[in-house]
Amino acid sequence: MSVMQSGTQMVKLKAGSKGLVRLFYLDEHRSCIRWKPSRKSEKAKITIDSLYKVTEGGQSDIFHRHADGTFDPACCFTVYHGNHMESLDLVTSNAEEARTWITGLRYLMAGISDEDSLQTFEEADKNGDGLLNIDEIYQLLHKLNVNLPRRKVKQMFQEADTDDHQGTLTYEEFSVFYKMMSLRRDLYLLMMAYSDRKDHLTAEELVNFLHNEQKMTNVTPEYVAEIIDKFEVSEENKQQCVMGIEGFTNFMRCPTCDIFNPLHHEVNQDMDQPLCNYFIASSHNTYLTGDQLLSHSKTDMYAWVLQSGCRCVEVDCWDGPEGEPMVQHGYTLTSKIPFKSVIETINKYAFINNQYPVILSIENHCSIQQQKKIAQYLREIFADKLDIGDVLSGDCKTLPSPHSLQGKILIKGKRLPAYLSADAEEGEVSDDDSADEIEDDFKLKSSNGNGHHQVVESHIRKKLDSLLKESRIGDKEDTDSFSIRALLRATHQGLQKNLRQVKPQGEVSVIVCLFTYLCLFTIQRHSKSRLTCQSMDKEEDGQERSGREAGGQFNRCGRKRKTMKLSRDLSNLVVFTNSVASQECLNEGTAGDVLSFSETRAQSLVNHRTEEFLAFNQRQLSRIYPSAYRIDSSNFNPQFYWNVGCQLVALNYQTEGRMMQLNRAKFMVNGGIGYVLKPPPMCKGTFNPFSDDPLPAYPKKQLILKIISGQQLPKPPDSMLGDRGEIIDPFVEVEIIGLPVDCCKEQTRVVDDNGFNPVWEETLTFTLHMAEVALVRFLVWDHDPIGRDFIGQRTVAFTSLMPGYRHVYLEGLTEASIFVHMSVHDVYGKWSPLVLNPSFTIMHFLGSNKSNQLRGIRGFFNRSSKSSVDTNSSGPRKRSISDHLLRRTASAPAKGRKKTKMMLSESVASISDQKNGTGAAAAGGEGVSGKEGGMEKRLQPRAPLIHRPISMPLDRLLQGQLSICSPDKEQHDMGADTIIGG
Repeated sequence: MSVMQSGTQMVKLKAGSKGLVRLFYLDEHRSCIRWKPSRKSEKAKITIDSLYKVTEGGQSDIFHRHADGTFDPACCFTVYHGNHMESLDLVTSNAEEARTWITGLRYLMAGISDEDSLQTFEEADKNGDGLLNIDEIYQLLHKLNVNLPRRKVKQMFQEADTDDHQGTLTYEEFSVFYKMMSLRRDLYLLMMAYSDRKDHLTAEELVNFLHNEQKMTNVTPEYVAEIIDKFEVSEENKQQCVMGIEGFTNFMRCPTCDIFNPLHHEVNQDMDQPLCNYFIASSHNTYLTGDQLLSHSKTDMYAWVLQSGCRCVEVDCWDGPEGEPMVQHGYTLTSKIPFKSVIETINKYAFINNQYPVILSIENHCSIQQQKKIAQYLREIFADKLDIGDVLSGDCKTLPSPHSLQGKILIKGKRLPAYLSADAEEGEVSDDDSADEIEDDFKLKSSNGNGHHQVVESHIRKKLDSLLKESRIGDKEDTDSFSIRALLRATHQGLQKNLRQVKPQGEVSVIVCLFTYLCLFTIQRHSKSRLTCQSMDKEEDGQERSGREAGGQFNRCGRKRKTMKLSRDLSNLVVFTNSVASQECLNEGTAGDVLSFSETRAQSLVNHRTEEFLAFNQRQLSRIYPSAYRIDSSNFNPQFYWNVGCQLVALNYQTEGRMMQLNRAKFMVNGGIGYVLKPPPMCKGTFNPFSDDPLPAYPKKQLILKIISGQQLPKPPDSMLGDRGEIIDPFVEVEIIGLPVDCCKEQTRVVDDNGFNPVWEETLTFTLHMAEVALVRFLVWDHDPIGRDFIGQRTVAFTSLMPGYRHVYLEGLTEASIFVHMSVHDVYGKWSPLVLNPSFTIMHFLGSNKSNQLRGIRGFFNRSSKSSVDTNSSGPRKRSISDHLLRRTASAPAKGRKKTKMMLSESVASISDQKNGTGAAAAGGEGVSGKEGGMEKRLQPRAPLIHRPISMPLDRLLQGQLSICSPDKEQHDMGADTIIGG
């Protein structure tokens, strides 16, 4: 940070110039990048909040325009910023400077502030004298989201203040104070549970903890010694081969104890099955950096998504000048990029992080002459990556496997009909494309090339930017949240204004088209009538049948089916992925035929022809893409289509948010390579994903999550008062996303005034019918009197969850986490059993008969703050009216669902009973027959949840960390569902 604030001389590359030498520096508030000299003066800055991503090396369009070897890649980096992902391309004088800026910018983008480390000392030192007084400590604690009694703060302050300067803390003294304040009581008690109430763990006790709680097998003495040597901070403890609380805390917060299975950072699934048996990470209109109407097209997007694990990218080809095909979004004002540059970028980045095949989805709108140019570039640039002769010799009735196609690129596109003569150089094929959803009158036709659209484009671009900002004022967990009133008002006013100002007839046509587009988009997004949608679906089905009866001359909308000329050269490159019209019957076609559907058409098939769609996806590929009316590049919920086995569910990768978070979680299961094996019932046989019991012959899974505590939860960046606001009142919500019968949410109580180390100690229970497709989403919210503010989230596939005590790190927030205990059990029968596992709590092996010995420990941790768990309380904490209001309005737990919740003293007693063999339930284990102690309990169906519109920030994009990590060899999958203590 200090180096960046001092400034670094760098070369700023610009299109058409050799570059400008400028001094770039980080401002004193660490809120923006500035440079000088500049004619813009004070406006020469880029705010940290506007940064999209930072990439290393010369990957951008600007760098590609310079010859290879012009710059050392280690000295190059690009900063993408703004709504249209503009690039700032910089070259430093040495690699160390580049690394400093790349690391520092990613650090700031991730939301990491000085609050997350002991360097808070400098920020807290208001007068700069190198000392902190008690008032500065109070201000610091408020900023750190800590609400400790002043008496407790003074006590710790006095204990840390040991030098001659009484009343102030030096940096070394502040470090002691910070450690005292940061002591994790949950981890401390957990360590005591396995150390027989000592302040350290021996090697043997650590083995017991790893085996019994973390479900690790084959834990050797050498491995334990390695853990102690790596994480223990005391040299004396290392020599004695024991681990104290600081070492234990370091170990529990390391990746080994993360909620995500470390083995899943690498390929761990069978990759020799047919392609149709996999979900495949897919991108829609890959080249776009923003919205679908006005944003820029860039080759950088292909480099980024391919390195992120995407394996199916889209290229929309149109005739360009001088015989060169271009890539752009048709009927819009998006910019154009050369087709050749796109193919060169794909060729360069397709197999950097993994070798599994890439599917290139080509939407062809070109003339025969330029189609031949496309085929020429594909053959010359991809070369042997297109050669799949070895695979063709196999069984032609089934698709090849990802393993057999490693290093290959499959061209997905139209193919000339088989009945056409082999000598024919061209032929007619259907011309259904992704824009057919829009009526022809509403499509923006290409301009006349005289530049008449520039003024109008500028105005509409600004208007759309404001509309997109307006759309963000809502609950990002609710994809339908949008301000209709603001959009309609802006559309109407903008239309009237431009009709008055612009006279040429062509301009009026452009404006009408664009604003009609916006109106249609609004109506489509905010239609509340499901009955209307269903009737339209049925009408489309009827039209589709009528079209087939009439000889296939009409498409599903009743319009005459369009055809186009296709070149033999381009057709011959399509082998296993032949694009066919989505109106064709699901029961026809060969294994190599790929059907593409817009989300609206696919939704109709899912709702009305579920079994046929499932059967089709068992033998062929289907691709689902967003509706053409999603001009803001929003995304639909991919889980809806994964539930019926759709493989290529294409999303707008440039739009970060809930849906892309689900997509990332889905494909992290198998090393992030873009291929995830579908569950066996989706590959063979039949089942109804909408049934209340879709797989009656299979055992269900019961997921039991104990939400224990939170660590260093930040204040919501979009809260009304921002950083100046009050200390947060956090609560945790856990959501299951999977089959409809499995989808539900549960939440903890609210902890008041504590974002630094809140404690919940609440158990949430979920029953899953098809756990293999389920995603588990952890969300942290700040309770507010008028709603709730989003703090952070982490989404993990159910199959990647690790058992035992785990930290769930919130995505994009380096230090913020929640501490949980996780276990999974098999459940047989229609209803789930009531599982009460006394070993869930962290106060393991501490007996209730030791109350006198524990009194000192309780006193040490006891806080008068209303957010803490009061261990001496004689009864449960009475909820305030606001708590009840939150549960009734935000996301209320289902009625009748009893939560397993223990007070601290009860938890201690139960763990001790289990260790000493006095707990009957623990000694006997927990069965899965649905009975516990002679009692049977049925879980009631969860009630629907009600959401409020809330303010939630856009989570930062993954910071380019796309390399696959090596897993810890000692970690293993969940394994058998043995019960702790059983």
